[in-house]
Amino acid sequence: MANDSGAAPARRASDRGRHGRLSRERVLSAALELVDLEGLSALSMRRLGAELGVEAMALYRYAASKEELLDGLVEALYLQLEERLEAEPGGGDWREGLHRVARATYDICLAHPRAVPLLATRMLAVPLARRPLAVLRDHERVLALLRDSGLDDDRVVAVFQTLTAWLLGYVSVELRPMVDNPDESEPAFRLGLHRMPPQELPVLREIAPALAERGGPQGLAAGLDALLDRFAGKD
Repeated sequence: MANDSGAAPARRASDRGRHGRLSRERVLSAALELVDLEGLSALSMRRLGAELGVEAMALYRYAASKEELLDGLVEALYLQLEERLEAEPGGGDWREGLHRVARATYDICLAHPRAVPLLATRMLAVPLARRPLAVLRDHERVLALLRDSGLDDDRVVAVFQTLTAWLLGYVSVELRPMVDNPDESEPAFRLGLHRMPPQELPVLREIAPALAERGGPQGLAAGLDALLDRFAGKD
């Protein structure tokens, strides 16, 4: 029967791309790859659709908005964290468990540095119950380890919040750009210290080379131990 309204029937955008039919996992994986290569500013439905070989409208079946897509990237990072922890041998006490979680989180973040800002910005925008399930499972994992320590719930909450702040803060400091000119071999010019007024910033200029060094996993572990010792009553 003809369409008497004269309007063309709506066309359903195909979700079959150049590598076959899409899935949420494939969409999020492609989005993360795009961010890894070009940064968050390059991510859009149109650009992601082009990478997958589909129209942008086809992606809305897997992420209803740009915000949902960003939340999906957070989910993808935490799913990688889960996979890493499941692949590692377990055992040990609660402290060893927390060290495993912290180190795995650190490694995932350093593997995807351009996506790391989402771990802070999306948590500021999304209430607890609406966070991706993989994120909530991570919260559950850390809280359960802290309860295993014998701390009461007030201290469990305090350590959980402090540990979260420490871990994300440490990773953010590790990922801050410090090198001004990577082609320079002279440390002062490599860091661009000549751009800093010596009269106003004498201490910063002196310490900048040390600030440019990453603390690495050793610094992460040392800070975590200091935090846990403080809350466990080991002064």
